[in-house]
Amino acid sequence: MQKEHQPVDRLENFPVTFFAVVMGMLGLTLAAHAAETAIGLPSLVSLVALAASAVILLVVSVLYATKYFRHRPAVAEEWAHPVKIAFFPTISISVLLLAVALVPYSRGVATALWIVGAVAQGALTLSVVANWIGHRPFQPIHIGPAWFIPAVGNVVVPVAGAQLGFIEISWLFFSAGLIFWIILLTLVMNRLIFHDPLPGRLLPTLVILIAPPAVAFVAYFRLTGEIDVFARILINSGYVFAAVVMTQFSKFVRLPFALSWWALSFPVAALTIASFVYAHATGSAAHEFIAGFLFAALAVIVAVLLYRTARAIQARQICVPE
Repeated sequence: MQKEHQPVDRLENFPVTFFAVVMGMLGLTLAAHAAETAIGLPSLVSLVALAASAVILLVVSVLYATKYFRHRPAVAEEWAHPVKIAFFPTISISVLLLAVALVPYSRGVATALWIVGAVAQGALTLSVVANWIGHRPFQPIHIGPAWFIPAVGNVVVPVAGAQLGFIEISWLFFSAGLIFWIILLTLVMNRLIFHDPLPGRLLPTLVILIAPPAVAFVAYFRLTGEIDVFARILINSGYVFAAVVMTQFSKFVRLPFALSWWALSFPVAALTIASFVYAHATGSAAHEFIAGFLFAALAVIVAVLLYRTARAIQARQICVPE
């Protein structure tokens, strides 16, 4: 007599990395809004992207919350994973990005979301860093660009915080993010140069190298309102890392699709926004051209990623044991 198999709850394997999809969609939303300000793109584009992003954030949040209540050991296993733990702050960063997107429409809602996101970001940063320097042994192979997310993600806080009047707390988060960027950049480059190459599934996370200086530029400009020497260093650092990532392009095109491919979207969006902000503030035609090119590339990237993700879900290639 054969044993009856229990039905598999696919939520048990629903990964926290799904919030990278939300970050990518909100990055597209903010890039579209920046394009509206800089080059007069129709506002309908950012509104549609915002609506889609909010729906995806709600769905992903509900699914992951359900996973937490049904399968807490699976969530604990992700938290204990040396790579996946870095993706938990994508939850708080998504909330912060939604707050940024809502500032032009409702400062009250944006403020509430910003407070929730900032508190969560601070708590997750301290928790992840405590795990890094605590009792758990890490190997160089565990280090990768995804490690920028928990600590350097703090530079997202001032993007809306400065506009909403939270100046001092925004400077606190900006300082923390900038310091950790310098520390982690050293560690990550050491790992990339002197140790084994990144596994294929994680290779797209190289694009995350672009995000910290690009977001930091936008945050710094929101805090100071100036394009000074430091601002120029930040945005040009973003361009430098974009060029470095492009040297690895031939390796990317040979990789099969995985959720890690969504790591391409937000960094490109961040550099697009930074370029639009710089072009609008300085009147630079060159940066306006760069921003337009990056925005077109971003639209294609997000469209392809949405299509490939939908196909993977349909083929049941997502939410499977690794």
